[in-house]
Amino acid sequence: MSAAAPSTPSTSTTPTPAGTRTLPAVTEGAGVWTTGPRGALLGLGVGAILLLVVAPMTLSGFGLDLLGRYLCMAMVAVGIGLVWGRGGMLAMGQGVYFGLGAYIMAMHMTLADTTLEGESIPTFMRQNGVDRLPELWGIVQHPVVAVAAVVLVPTGVAGLLGWAIFSRRVKGAYFAILSQALAAAFAVLIIGQPVLTNGSNGLSNFHSLFGWDLSDSTNRTILFLVVAAVLLTMLAVTWQLYRSRFGELLVAVRDQEERVRFLGYDPALVKTVAYMIAALFAAIGGALFVPVVGIISPADIGVVPSIAFLIGVAIGGRATWLGPVLGSIAVSFAGTQLASVFPSFWVYFQGLLFILVIGFLPGGLASVTGFLRRRKTSETIEMEVTR
Repeated sequence: MSAAAPSTPSTSTTPTPAGTRTLPAVTEGAGVWTTGPRGALLGLGVGAILLLVVAPMTLSGFGLDLLGRYLCMAMVAVGIGLVWGRGGMLAMGQGVYFGLGAYIMAMHMTLADTTLEGESIPTFMRQNGVDRLPELWGIVQHPVVAVAAVVLVPTGVAGLLGWAIFSRRVKGAYFAILSQALAAAFAVLIIGQPVLTNGSNGLSNFHSLFGWDLSDSTNRTILFLVVAAVLLTMLAVTWQLYRSRFGELLVAVRDQEERVRFLGYDPALVKTVAYMIAALFAAIGGALFVPVVGIISPADIGVVPSIAFLIGVAIGGRATWLGPVLGSIAVSFAGTQLASVFPSFWVYFQGLLFILVIGFLPGGLASVTGFLRRRKTSETIEMEVTR
């Protein structure tokens, strides 16, 4: 890995045939790490050993579940790193797509448990006087349809919203405020539908997943391994996207959108595709969050969780490859440890931490190493000059 200096322009090194549109030179900015194939393989290899071998051997059942929860949230961070770090889009409403994936999976699991109990309607619906299963629930009753809905529904929603927003050239603070408002509206919508979503209580007490007994320790270990493998796969896909033509185009749109438009590309389409990928990652994280944690409620998908996702990405380094994941896991761990001791203080501490990082360390903790390297290089040059 090597840290790129803020003033060093990054251009495409791919040979371009005659007549091919060449992307403009763009500046990656402080804290951006260029990870080559060896570095990526090393990072994925170390991550695979730690998550797939060391963690199951050393952690208890509760510890694995807790780490699995952190990994699900880290999946959201991977997508935010793509749209914010590479695309410059401050997505403050990823809780929407996290919640869509989570509630679709929770609805399916609730129906599966209801069938095992010999009932046709979930308990909370019967308590609300419902005598017929709503059609929306019936759609996700089959496992294949539920998995397809987790992938297609959030991605489709992100595509429609993204195109409507970016085609009107909404960006910057306006996009951030709009995306945050969507998260708040989605949480209010969930709370206002007690018959469909059980309101503010959410959906919980799941016993099985696709026929697997979730109370069995072996099945829970397998579930953790699946979560870890999915996160590693997302990292591999993201690394490829960063180095691909699409990744270069996304950075070019971030830094010189008008020039990219003059070259014949559609920045709205590029942003929408990146936004859809981030929504897909968040939805998958939400779908896996449900069986791992055992509950989903509006408190997990509103404005505060969406900001918490951002804080982890900012601390780790939004423009880096592994920074968003490591930062998200660190913030989730700190939240678990400190929120129980200082429940009212933790939220304020999160906000303060976010402000400090954005104001004084915009590249995140990953930029510290790059800063030290540049300082060491400058000191070496000065010593050679003085000689």
